[in-house]
Amino acid sequence: MMTADHKTGMKKGHGKLYGVGIGPGDPDLMTLKAKAVLEKVEHIITPIKKEGEDSTALKIVGGRVDLSTKNVHKLVFLMEGGRTQFQECGREAGDWIIDILERGEDAAMITLGDVSIFSTYMYLSSYVEDKGFETEIIPGISSFSNAAALAKIPLVLGNEGLAIIPAAKMDRIDVIMDIFENVVIMKAGSVMKAISEKMASRNIPRENATVVSRAGMDGEYIGPIDEEREFNYFTTMIIKR
Repeated sequence: MMTADHKTGMKKGHGKLYGVGIGPGDPDLMTLKAKAVLEKVEHIITPIKKEGEDSTALKIVGGRVDLSTKNVHKLVFLMEGGRTQFQECGREAGDWIIDILERGEDAAMITLGDVSIFSTYMYLSSYVEDKGFETEIIPGISSFSNAAALAKIPLVLGNEGLAIIPAAKMDRIDVIMDIFENVVIMKAGSVMKAISEKMASRNIPRENATVVSRAGMDGEYIGPIDEEREFNYFTTMIIKR
């Protein structure tokens, strides 16, 4: 029979949902805590954009965790749309996950980088918790922290400011470049030319930008802006004004 903790309101005797950040790509950059949680849970869930799609996150986890002993689920979660659409996806995914938790089994949704940064998990975490189930977030190394380490450059020094934006917010880059000394543009693969032009208009040298693409994966690139090169989704740019 289900019981509840009167102090926390959480249901007892049910499973727990984890949001697990697995790092930027290199399996060795997955934290020990993330590995421990993924080895413990019965279910590992990865969000995908459409049915049949491969999961980069699963490949990373598979490098350090034996997935053959797990119930692995690819859960379709739309990656485009407004907040309302994301929240609806979160509710649908949450109800599906609650069925697992009600059986007393633990589940973990894996996400690239850190869970708190552009993660689909956050849309369902509060929903599942509001239904009375326990959740926990396991942080991971972010893509831009890894990018700075690989490029051997600081993200910020002294009293400098730092802005982190997705390429989808390029309409705000003018204001951001004027305010912040350091700018990180995530998912920057499709906006190289536009960024280069914005920098030129402010007399920011091209060498002040560092591009890190597919860090820890095949085809890794660390270097300057290259408008002739094809960069994919896993591309981060660090601009030092």
